[in-house]
Amino acid sequence: MTAAQSEAAIFGERLRELRERRELSLRSLADVAGMSYSYISDMERGLRVPSLTSIIRLAVALECKVTDLVRGFDRIDLHALLR
Repeated sequence: MTAAQSEAAIFGERLRELRERRELSLRSLADVAGMSYSYISDMERGLRVPSLTSIIRLAVALECKVTDLVRGFDRIDLHALLR
């Protein structure tokens, strides 16, 4: 697994967790965030790494802090991720 795939998978896992906690479907999150269903699905599956603008849109739609979306990175060795 490449570093980009790893970071995408870590973010996607956290995104799915927050979406499900709020009992939102992919479609409803896409509508509220003003993003496409397929883009959010790709992020959750670890296929896409979001831009900062996308992360902000998701935080607003999920009514959470930006840091809540990236909290998954607190549990990993960031140096190893960059290798």
